[in-house]
Amino acid sequence: METLFPNAMSQAVRDAYRRGEDDETLNPLVLADPSGKPVGRIKRGDVVIFYNIRGEREVEISRSLVEGDFHEFPTAGPLGLHYTTMIEYSKDLRAEVAFPPEEDLEDTLSEVLSRRGIRQVKITEAEKAFHVTYFLSGKRKDPFPGEERIIVPTRKDVKLFDEAPEMSVGEVADTTMREIREGRHDFILTNFANVDVVGHIENEAAVIRAVEAVDFAMGRVIDEARKSGVPVLVTADHGTVERWLYPDGVVDTGHTSSPVPFVIVTDGAPLDIRREGELTDVAPTILELFGIDAPGCMEGRSLLKSKPPKPTRRLVVLILDGWGHNPETEGNLIARANTPTMDRLRSLYPFASLAAAGESVGLPSGTVGNSEAGHLHIGAGRRVWSDRLKIDRAIESGEFFSNKAFRNAMAESRKRGSALHLMGIVSFFSSHGMMNHLIALMDMAKKECVGEMYIHAMLGRRGEMPESGANYVKQIEDKCGVMNLGRVVSVIGRYWSMDREENWDRIGKTYRMLVYGDGVPIKVTG
Repeated sequence: METLFPNAMSQAVRDAYRRGEDDETLNPLVLADPSGKPVGRIKRGDVVIFYNIRGEREVEISRSLVEGDFHEFPTAGPLGLHYTTMIEYSKDLRAEVAFPPEEDLEDTLSEVLSRRGIRQVKITEAEKAFHVTYFLSGKRKDPFPGEERIIVPTRKDVKLFDEAPEMSVGEVADTTMREIREGRHDFILTNFANVDVVGHIENEAAVIRAVEAVDFAMGRVIDEARKSGVPVLVTADHGTVERWLYPDGVVDTGHTSSPVPFVIVTDGAPLDIRREGELTDVAPTILELFGIDAPGCMEGRSLLKSKPPKPTRRLVVLILDGWGHNPETEGNLIARANTPTMDRLRSLYPFASLAAAGESVGLPSGTVGNSEAGHLHIGAGRRVWSDRLKIDRAIESGEFFSNKAFRNAMAESRKRGSALHLMGIVSFFSSHGMMNHLIALMDMAKKECVGEMYIHAMLGRRGEMPESGANYVKQIEDKCGVMNLGRVVSVIGRYWSMDREENWDRIGKTYRMLVYGDGVPIKVTG
């Protein structure tokens, strides 16, 4: 494929749309010279800045680039890169970190329960394991004493989950019900992943099936809990498909700023609760149900209007991932689905809506929620300011441009006479990164007199308008032209580049694009 130079890659993305591809699963596009030789590949001794945030989907590709003994798929061997990441993706990753984590988060829900000798188990399928373990535990990898984690395998026989909207929800429900019956744990927390995962795919029928599958699984678990006399707390981490349409009617597959539901199912008289709150109120509520005083660092308030008649000995918590609350029915796929369990809960028990976006979960005002922030705040019981907010503030104050890790990377590029590669998601807003972070790095590279700069763009459709990726790539190409520095040399869908389930065939595809130039060659003729 040949094209003129200035907007070569954005035009190539538009051409891919015409072939039926989309941003999320876009196959690799690689800039090439007129002879077909790939331009801007990552070579030995180069400098790489991976500017994504969040981190759990960034570890696998990073490992393949920096580990000399990496063996999950064939590589070019040790590359000797100077590798910098925006935040810490893993303590084990050999990289300089621009915005390292602050102090460990103490006195989270899991830690308090552990300290009081309450045996706990967290159950989810692998697609959400990182959220239910790492983020819900205050960014702690290891289980607390008395904590067990049960990870149900996520299906790998489908490309996207609209082919199987039920995912592994049946096995997750079965596991939860077994734990209720066996009585080994006092606190059982289960995540049903379907609504969030399938909701990122533009397939309305599949989304409705996912909603109905979660509602059915929730009903089974609640019925089992009631047989054993165990109360159940139902909530969610953020919204998704309850606002399926933009105002102009275009489908929005991203997260939303909606509140989320909160219901406590008990035998006997329903517990009286406040009708509004925030996700930070969940942990103090759980502790009060157990008769435990919340630690002083928990800023959230229990949603119970009065203490329960007696402390509970056991509790089941169900997190309906991505299940937002929207009283309007227009464009609301949850309202369109058949949800007899949730309908029954709302008719029999007091119902609250909890803020799950923006500043209530440590994000900038007016922004949508996400699974990371949602689970973190459910477990923390206090506001934890996000990496994104810290980085945005650093850009506004100018501190970003004197960041030691970034300055080291750019100085190393000059010293080595090697290229600087900026790699990450290209999006107006993603929980994994933003355009303004990339643009700030580009401005800094110009100021720091970097000689060669190449940009490797990852695209996704989550929360974006259809075919928005091409527009974002064009903005970056235009910026390169104005600066007279840099070129967009690779574009790929995040499906291939941002994995966390050890789908090494996907990551291998991204590696080969970055290092060897494997992909659709976009030859420039001008």
